[in-house]
Amino acid sequence: MDIKTNEIKKEKVLLAGVHRGLKNQIEDTTEESMHELYELAKTAGAEVVAQVIQNKADLENGTYMGEGKLEEIANAIKELSVDFVVFDDELTPVQIRNITDILGVKVLDRSMLILDIFAMRAKSGEGKLQVELAQLKYRLPRLRGMGTQMSRTGGGIGTRGPGETKLESDRRHIHKRIQALTEELEELKKHRELLRGRRKKDGVITVALVGYTNAGKSTLLNALTDAEVFAEDKLFATLDPTSRALELEDSRKILLVDTVGFIRKLPHHLVEAFKSTLEEAVIADVLIHVVDVSNEEYENQITVVDEVLKDIGAVGKPEVMVYNKCDKNGEPDILEKREGSVNVCISAKYKKGLDSLLKAIAEQAPGKKEKITICIPYNEGAIVNELHETQKVLESEYTQDGTKMVLLADRITYDKLRKYIVQGGD
Repeated sequence: MDIKTNEIKKEKVLLAGVHRGLKNQIEDTTEESMHELYELAKTAGAEVVAQVIQNKADLENGTYMGEGKLEEIANAIKELSVDFVVFDDELTPVQIRNITDILGVKVLDRSMLILDIFAMRAKSGEGKLQVELAQLKYRLPRLRGMGTQMSRTGGGIGTRGPGETKLESDRRHIHKRIQALTEELEELKKHRELLRGRRKKDGVITVALVGYTNAGKSTLLNALTDAEVFAEDKLFATLDPTSRALELEDSRKILLVDTVGFIRKLPHHLVEAFKSTLEEAVIADVLIHVVDVSNEEYENQITVVDEVLKDIGAVGKPEVMVYNKCDKNGEPDILEKREGSVNVCISAKYKKGLDSLLKAIAEQAPGKKEKITICIPYNEGAIVNELHETQKVLESEYTQDGTKMVLLADRITYDKLRKYIVQGGD
């Protein structure tokens, strides 16, 4: 008897890019950026069968690569039965149309592939709306170039999200859909602002985890809070922001928020599209910048994250630089180079260095508390009751002069209790 399997056949992909020899390697096609593109394709569910890099000082306006190189790719497509090609840079509508005509298969660029992964990863209603809006805005000017390839392919990678029927309909319909999505997301933003306002009123301290994609942010969130957030060794394993409560040693409560990872060559319009996802970094009291020091490109990745944080207006905040995966490579030299930040080496996977990290967060977070000893006269017993209800009292005993208490106090509490202090403080 024949046994049938339900295993889905992976689409075969060829990766292509142009190395221009730019001074800014982050903007150029390099061995690292192609490896990253390989990981993106793998995350999307494709099988990478070949990679092509052309050394060329300038990009071709009409075809991105030289036509001779595209002909070589066309031959490789036939020999390897390639289903689609992904280019390492953002393509113009004209380039998409011309390349598709030459190659005869589906053509994607880096941005389209990232958006496809976002469509696959988004779980929340708001996340799905953000993805659809970003895809529609990105594909609208490219509809003419994508029309032929959509007629050739019935689906697969690059077509997740709004779907072909929406993209093939008239532009007026798409503009209306963009307007509707924008209005819906604006309402969700107002609701989010109300929740954040309530958090601020309640004195909740927000700490945002930021960093390059796959640096280990979700693993760290799990290690600190037992959050059981999905964490996988793939790019953009998590898209929707996740928040978990955490209590520091001095009883301060913080909200730890995991944000979407950053990546090189992320076009400005994609940053704009996911600004609401990144808002937590903008309004956070403290940033925890997670770095994968086992990656040889970690210094370039730090630069990418710094640039995106600057782009969204999340600068000038207290920052803890967390060098993750130190169990692999040890402490990095950059520890001595990063000024203005507190530096901590950890292994989120093996939960090493977390005590040092929590101390660093406690130092950087607002409302830091210090240990004081006070003596409250017995005729002011109401203060004792209030302190037991609102503060973390470490010790309490009855003495001849009154109730002696040892507690952790923030600056406001310290000022209120100043006349009762018998030990500690100024």
